[in-house]
Amino acid sequence: MPGVADRVVIVTGAGGGLGREYALTLAREGACVVVNDLGGARDGSGAGHNMADEVVSEITAAGGRAVANYDSVAEAAGATNIIKTAIDAFGAVHGVVSNAGILRDGTFHKMSDENWDAVLKVHLYGGYNVIRAAWPHFREQSFGRIVVATSTSGLFGNFGQANYGAAKLGLVGLINTLAQEGAKYNIKANAIAPIAATRMTEDILPPEVLKNLTPEYVAPVVGYLCTEEVPDSASVFIVGGGKVQRTALFQNEGVTFTSPPSVSDIAARWSEIDDLSAAKQATFSLQ
Repeated sequence: MPGVADRVVIVTGAGGGLGREYALTLAREGACVVVNDLGGARDGSGAGHNMADEVVSEITAAGGRAVANYDSVAEAAGATNIIKTAIDAFGAVHGVVSNAGILRDGTFHKMSDENWDAVLKVHLYGGYNVIRAAWPHFREQSFGRIVVATSTSGLFGNFGQANYGAAKLGLVGLINTLAQEGAKYNIKANAIAPIAATRMTEDILPPEVLKNLTPEYVAPVVGYLCTEEVPDSASVFIVGGGKVQRTALFQNEGVTFTSPPSVSDIAARWSEIDDLSAAKQATFSLQ
């Protein structure tokens, strides 16, 4: 049976919604959980301890092991302290679930630098900061499990979410490289694109859709991606409403030119270049 028993897993943004359910599920499976949450609003403003504390209380009341942390993932010092919380409380860190996020939606032509920076700081820099702080521990112990929260907004785009989509797809680029660099140290890095009813999506999807998209459908996949037995690395999964799907890049055979083509040459072969009808999963090579 796959398991995370006695593993120490950090879940960022675990004070509510999906993060809370990830923390609860990991704790039920026997993991020691660091419940990180800044306690702010959906747009990242404010802070408080109640959200993280309540999740820790829920876990410990059920006989699980958990400790709260309130640092911001957007700052390297905060990420370092999150790892320190895990080491001080449980003596190790074996996994990171990078889930913390904020929303500051707006069409691209109205996007402010502040809202662009704030979203990338929490999602993309936040993932980098926490994983970077955990990385030396993963290498030293030859074990690490990383799960980042990407989004269909990053994979496919979504109107009014240029900042969010850019950050979320950036995390996929991150885990693709971490999977390669971590392979010889038994470090596996995957991404999940959750579709669930949370405060992040409550005004984006209609109520009749949201009622079937509970976080309980998503959390077991995150739990499995934290296990020793998981075979995947550099994989992306879309999960929600009972459906679990793997998604990946595909490429066709393309067209090979034996000498530098002209613009007209490209135009003449464009239908072949553009045709994905016989595409296969992409593996990058210049050969």
